[in-house]
Amino acid sequence: MPEHHHPIEPTDFAGKLAKTFLRNPLTPILGIFLLVIGYLALQMMPREENPQMVVSGSTVIIALPGATAHEVESVIIKPLERKLKEIKGIEHIQSMAMDNVAVLNAAFYIGQAKEDSNLKIYDKLMQNMDILPKGAMQPIIKPLDIDIDIPIVSVAFYASDPKIDPTLLYDRVKTIQHRINALENVAVTNLKGGKKHQYNVLVDLGRLSAYNLSLGQIVQGVQSLTYNVPEIKGKTASNEIVMIGIKNAVQSAEDVGNIIISQNMGSAVYLRDIATVTEGAEIQNFKSALIRVKGENQQFSTAQEQVTLTVSKLQGTNSVLIANAVKEELEKYKDHMKSQGIRYVITRNDGERADEAVNELVFHLVLSIAIIAILLAFVLGWRESLIVTFTVPAILAITLFVAYLTGQTINRITLFAFLLSLGLLVDAAIIVIENIHRHFHAPGAADMDADQLMIEATDEIGAPTNIATLAIILTMVPMAFVGQMMGQFMKPIPANVPVALIASLFVAYIFTPYLAVRLLKKPDHTAEAH
Repeated sequence: MPEHHHPIEPTDFAGKLAKTFLRNPLTPILGIFLLVIGYLALQMMPREENPQMVVSGSTVIIALPGATAHEVESVIIKPLERKLKEIKGIEHIQSMAMDNVAVLNAAFYIGQAKEDSNLKIYDKLMQNMDILPKGAMQPIIKPLDIDIDIPIVSVAFYASDPKIDPTLLYDRVKTIQHRINALENVAVTNLKGGKKHQYNVLVDLGRLSAYNLSLGQIVQGVQSLTYNVPEIKGKTASNEIVMIGIKNAVQSAEDVGNIIISQNMGSAVYLRDIATVTEGAEIQNFKSALIRVKGENQQFSTAQEQVTLTVSKLQGTNSVLIANAVKEELEKYKDHMKSQGIRYVITRNDGERADEAVNELVFHLVLSIAIIAILLAFVLGWRESLIVTFTVPAILAITLFVAYLTGQTINRITLFAFLLSLGLLVDAAIIVIENIHRHFHAPGAADMDADQLMIEATDEIGAPTNIATLAIILTMVPMAFVGQMMGQFMKPIPANVPVALIASLFVAYIFTPYLAVRLLKKPDHTAEAH
């Protein structure tokens, strides 16, 4: 037997992997295991339309009653702007000075940790409370939260009979809102366009001046009723508890009218003397949303008032599951609402859109794999094409599982990263199968052991394939350092493509020789050997 026919020990990890798994009974189990964990990851990973952005910032509101806008600017805004600028990570501060109130918006660089940023603002304000002028109210700090500020589901509720009292519609929707807010992973629900119950006090300015009163006195008189109640419990000397039952001070518009505003010449001036009090909806709320509904005759109805319920989700949770849970919850109340004359239309469903986007891209992924299989069948042969085609789902399965473990979500950019890397993933497998094919057809191959041929062919191309793959991975790394919004948006590409390429090496070195030794046939070299 010639010298080169002696078994050569593999030097590269490509050959070593091929040798280890070539006759190992665990290799097919490993292949099935990879496909299963990939499928499970695809089903379990949260689905979103777009990737999560880390955007942080806070709004600080400080009231200074009685101050002009110019005074607010000089005593609150300018000193606080200087102090907030000391915080590391703030990109810019925008301020508004108005009569009686100061509003400061502090925006952090995109990518800054949200909780840390909010804490920095709070901490800096608490440290500098002494620079606020006398009479300034306690600062209100409202953090910006892009995860819960953007709703994923919007539902428009409207009355089937336009004559239904708008406050009644609001009350019934509020009950449903409470139920939906209790669903798992729902962060915030809001009602927009609703009209709340209230007593409307319409003041006659002529009578007001006749009694020599100001609007401020009326406000004070009405406000005093809302919180001036006696103590409801207290202990006596003999350790008994005294309970005082108080009937609601205001139960009708008449009760509001009976509020005493002032004393005039020894007699009381009641609110009803200077104003008309009615019970109804909030007339000072000019915001309203209208809806047109398509009837059975395909004609749109006249625009009527609606109450919109918006639902936001917690960060990193599945839009599809939450949107479906909201739909199911609404279905429970559908008949009950119908009997009360209330209907609804889902006007926004990001869960549905996310699911469609993911399913469409998965379909394109399958289509791309099929195209690769057909192309390779023409170039290499159908057996070789079959082997290379198997490696693609295995590589994607590993990548998906790693993405799931690292807390990523499936979105259009994650799937774009898979599509982008698809052409690169088959490179290693094609190189290995092509070299095995060459060795099989080389003169003298008939005398050699098929297993040894596989190991030598895989080991031979190990080093150049590793270097080539590493070079492609390094071209993806700079993308991870892109800052701002674009960096956040494109993050799934540098996070997933390198993982997919590393997985492609392992899969190519383990499964390609394993499948090749079982599927490929050696050509007849009898004529060449003699």
